[in-house]
Amino acid sequence: MLKRTKALAGTFTVIAALLLAPAGAAADGYWQCVPFARLISGIQIWGDAWTWWKQAAGKYETGAQPKFGAVLCFKPTARMKLGHVAVVSQVLTDRVIQITHANWSEIGGTRGQVEKDVTLIDVSANNDWSQVKVWYDPVRQLGGSVYATHGFIYQDASARVVADSGLNAAGNTAIAMAQSAANQMAAAVRPGAGTMQILSQAADSTDRIAALIAAAMQSDTKSGN
Repeated sequence: MLKRTKALAGTFTVIAALLLAPAGAAADGYWQCVPFARLISGIQIWGDAWTWWKQAAGKYETGAQPKFGAVLCFKPTARMKLGHVAVVSQVLTDRVIQITHANWSEIGGTRGQVEKDVTLIDVSANNDWSQVKVWYDPVRQLGGSVYATHGFIYQDASARVVADSGLNAAGNTAIAMAQSAANQMAAAVRPGAGTMQILSQAADSTDRIAALIAAAMQSDTKSGN
């Protein structure tokens, strides 16, 4: 009980710090991926995204399968030197999930925006989520780049308290208080051009999911983020 109380207190402290700061991660509706992921997942890891995987060792369970509320850790790239973290908001199939994350797509020409429930596809050969493609809003479909990941950091019991009330309630409240970020949140996966039209009706069609995965794994996919 004491552990849960401390975790909740820590999360509310994070919220207060972000909302009251005149500059930084949430200033003027600009979110960095790390404080946003920490806020809505309840996973209390600090520091740049690329450090999260090592920091999780001995503190949180990790693995190669997505779960609601888990944090997916991206490896750094030449263009994404600090790495990236995103929170799993829905598991659709063994190859398709939805994530909620910040500071990925440029929306309206502006970075630091929050995107809710956007599609991420596993394109790894072994279905271990070590290689993924992510919805990229400017092209309105999956981006052309393949991103390497470390895997998923799973919540402990106290972190799940935050996420369960959390991915929607806590995240939306914080964003609303940050004003402009709330206006950038999408209600669901948005159908767009190209491969994303395959999911235009619903994600529960096996044929559409299979076609989306096949399209995402093709090497000649249109370039994006």
